[in-house]
Amino acid sequence: PSLESATIEADKLALLDFKNHITQDPLQIMSSWNDSVHFCNWVGVTCSPSNGRVTFLKLESKQLVGPIPASIGNLTYLTGINLFQNSFHGQIPEEIGRLQQLQDLNLTHNYLSGKIPTNLSHCTELRSFEASANDFIGQIPDQLSSLTKLEIIGLGTSNLTGNIPAWIGNFSSLQVLLLSRNNLHGSIPNELGQLSGLGFFTFYGNFISGIIPSSIYNILSIYYFSVTQNQLHGQLPADVGLTLPNLKIFAGGVNYFTGSIPVSLSIASNLQVLDFAENGLTGSIPENFGSLKDLVRLNFDENELGSREIGDLHFLKFLANCTSLEVLGLAQNGFGGEMPISIANLSAHLRILTMGDNLMHGNIPVGIGNLVNLSLLGLEGNNLSGSVPEVIGRLNKLEGLELNGNKFSGLIPSSLEVVGLSSLSISLVVSHNSLTGSLPPEVGKLTNLAELDVTYNKLSGEIPSSLDSCISLERLYLGNNSFKGTIPVSLKSLRGLAELDLSCNNLSGKVPGFFGKLLSLRHLNLSYNDLDGEISREGIFANASAVSIVGNDKLCGGIQELHLSECSRKNPRKHLPVGVVIPVTIAVISVIVFLTSLVIYCMVKPSRRQSPPPPHERQSGISYSDISKSTDNFSKENLIGTGSFGSVYKGTLGDRTIVAIKVLKLQQQGAVKSFVDECNALKSSRETGVGISCSSTSTSFARPISCKKHKAIPVVFLLKVDSRRPGQRQLARHALQPENLGTKATQPPTTMEMGNPRSRAIRFVASVPRTFISDLSIGGFAPRKQPAYSDLSVCAGTSGEEALRGEILVVVKLIEQRPWS
Repeated sequence: PSLESATIEADKLALLDFKNHITQDPLQIMSSWNDSVHFCNWVGVTCSPSNGRVTFLKLESKQLVGPIPASIGNLTYLTGINLFQNSFHGQIPEEIGRLQQLQDLNLTHNYLSGKIPTNLSHCTELRSFEASANDFIGQIPDQLSSLTKLEIIGLGTSNLTGNIPAWIGNFSSLQVLLLSRNNLHGSIPNELGQLSGLGFFTFYGNFISGIIPSSIYNILSIYYFSVTQNQLHGQLPADVGLTLPNLKIFAGGVNYFTGSIPVSLSIASNLQVLDFAENGLTGSIPENFGSLKDLVRLNFDENELGSREIGDLHFLKFLANCTSLEVLGLAQNGFGGEMPISIANLSAHLRILTMGDNLMHGNIPVGIGNLVNLSLLGLEGNNLSGSVPEVIGRLNKLEGLELNGNKFSGLIPSSLEVVGLSSLSISLVVSHNSLTGSLPPEVGKLTNLAELDVTYNKLSGEIPSSLDSCISLERLYLGNNSFKGTIPVSLKSLRGLAELDLSCNNLSGKVPGFFGKLLSLRHLNLSYNDLDGEISREGIFANASAVSIVGNDKLCGGIQELHLSECSRKNPRKHLPVGVVIPVTIAVISVIVFLTSLVIYCMVKPSRRQSPPPPHERQSGISYSDISKSTDNFSKENLIGTGSFGSVYKGTLGDRTIVAIKVLKLQQQGAVKSFVDECNALKSSRETGVGISCSSTSTSFARPISCKKHKAIPVVFLLKVDSRRPGQRQLARHALQPENLGTKATQPPTTMEMGNPRSRAIRFVASVPRTFISDLSIGGFAPRKQPAYSDLSVCAGTSGEEALRGEILVVVKLIEQRPWS
């Protein structure tokens, strides 16, 4: 009893370890795995009623994520593990080989990787090994040859390599052999013919070559036979229907089979799928296939069937008896003659009918409208003629209609039943015909359509703006017609458009810029139209290989790779109404007359008031060094007086000219305003005839400019300004007002050197009465309204300014030397 308890406890611990390795459990399956109930009652766990040991772990489709832990090997009484359709990852643990009673192992549809463990061979009781849809590597281990009791081998879509093991032929109980969609090579072993009980035989989607062994065709129990998409060749046995009478699926498409279609297949009365598309079969389709009542899919696309003669399609009359038929594939063969009217009698369940790329001629039978469940109708690449029958409009489940490459003529049906098929979601292709008229605006009803192709017809008129309703369009081909007008702006609504062909039409106007904003657009063909204007450089227009615009001589601009000429930047001439032109013309003439009169007045007035300055007023420049020396470095002995906003010094220049020098303190509130008021007062003086003029240069001090000699004494203000300080910037802007600026100095100044070549000095020249020279206070004059400051910058920042610490140096020069009072 103690040993039994220990083994039962070991099962519980193994299950808890399995739970601990689950990293995601959105359905909360593992929540029941707790001590509140016995582990035999946990979800997915089955125990033996006799000994209480875990015998089955069934957790299929539970959305579990995590690795399969090694501890699963401790559940030694397990007979079955079903982890189908979860997200288990990692390798199959080697410890699984300890489960010697295991009979069923299903790991299908997970993310398992690595090699199939060789010690799985220890599970000799294994009946079913299913691990399709994983990411294994390597070959099927030869060690598994010991699993002779296997009935099911399911290893499809598992990335396996190597050859099909011949030892599988020893599994006498094998019923299912599924090795599809791998990377298997080599040939089908003859030994597989020994599997007398085999029913499901599929190697679809590998690289198997050679001939199918005749012994395989003798396994009477086979009902599912698929070797599609390999490299097999040879002929199908004439008696295959006799030797494989239980066939339901017989598929060998995309190989190299030749010869005729065996008539004996009609004996396999249970046949549902007969698909040998993309081979080299010849001859005709047997008429006695009409006896296959359960036939759902009959596909012989892309073979060499038919004789290119009338009567090739006579067998369609007999297929009317196949009332379950859903797919009939006859495209890309050599069937000739007309489409028989018996096509109207085909199964009402028919969904896909492909007869393109044959040699059929004549009209489409009106009875085709009876096939109301058709989702795909392909009649392209024949010699069909006449008009497109309006009865196609009855096919209200149609998703794809391909009529291209025929000789259809006339209008697209005026009833628009064809283009009004809102069910069309794959394609509407009518290119390479002789259709005329316009593309009806009702094309906008095709809201689910992915591809519309009407190229190489004789369509005319404008491109319908209703195309903007076809919001699912990915490919729109309208080239090689006679469409005219401009490209509809409404096309900008086609956000999913990947390919657009408007070439070889008569379109005019500009190339819409919104093409560059369609992010999905990969190819744009606008060649050979009459488009003009500038090409954008954004979006698809930035990729020359994705755009074709040749044959539009009026286009310009764009990226260099498009090899277009540069666009002219001249503004286009706009024609104004007469009612606007006349008033504008009168106004312009009036302005010209006024300006002409003003210019004449300004030229005459100065000539009357100005005269050349006397020679004695043409002084040389005054440097900072001259000022410093003239005041003995601003000594107290030369200090005349101190006012509210600064100090006045007496100075004697080198030529014995006596000057008064005023230093304004910008730190003192009101200093700037005081200076501005003085300037305005000088300017506004009437009784003394004061005249003000200013100039600025790119160096420190400008040479004195002359002013008209009045009765009053001319005064020169030399200002040094630091524009980095708000107060001085304000002063400088006032000084540089256009109404205060005079003629700029034309001769280079001979002034002191300043540290910063971008510094400026501003000079005011004014005539003031002598009575105001003593204290340089002219605030008594009534100033005009201060003008608005212009936005002129004055660059400063020199050693001289630093020495003055932001103060303004005003030099007042006395033209007439007089003793100080």
